[in-house]
Amino acid sequence: MDKEFELLSHNLAHNLIELRQRRNLTQEALAKLVNVPRSTIANLESGVGNPSLTNLARLSAALHITIEKLLTPQTAVCKLIPAKDVPVEIRGQGTVEVYTLLPENLPNMDIERIEIESGGLMKGTPHPRGTKEYFHCIQGEMTINILGNIFVVKKGDVLAFPGEVNHSYKNSGKTRAIGVSVVALTPVGV
Repeated sequence: MDKEFELLSHNLAHNLIELRQRRNLTQEALAKLVNVPRSTIANLESGVGNPSLTNLARLSAALHITIEKLLTPQTAVCKLIPAKDVPVEIRGQGTVEVYTLLPENLPNMDIERIEIESGGLMKGTPHPRGTKEYFHCIQGEMTINILGNIFVVKKGDVLAFPGEVNHSYKNSGKTRAIGVSVVALTPVGV
């Protein structure tokens, strides 16, 4: 039983400190919200306090979190996608590979890794009005044509352009070129 209490006290202390700091609250400010002395908050954060059910309920209300989450270890929601499972689409008559880098569908955003063999060409798809596109070259160089304007984007360069216009990517170098495209839909007028 003592081990269980120690674990709960540790979880509460850790969660309380993190939640308080994330909300930019001092111990004094949180104590006022909860209507307890600052020493009560200090004791709970040190792991030696034994809060009443009333104080736990007040803490959870003040921090907008359930009592259960106050007492359980925090876990990060992470997802590792092995390379073999990253979706890839072959384009440009087999000279282009486009990898989808977002594991879930996010509204108004796409991130893709584009790999083009020497001499390969890929026409970009114009996106909805208000879209911004950012292309970062991480290997080789890409020649990007945006409405007839030619930009040579070399390793380390970033090209920002309106994604709603016709554009294309070409590897005019002698080695494989790789870049990351970030497409963000910005509401019109922003």
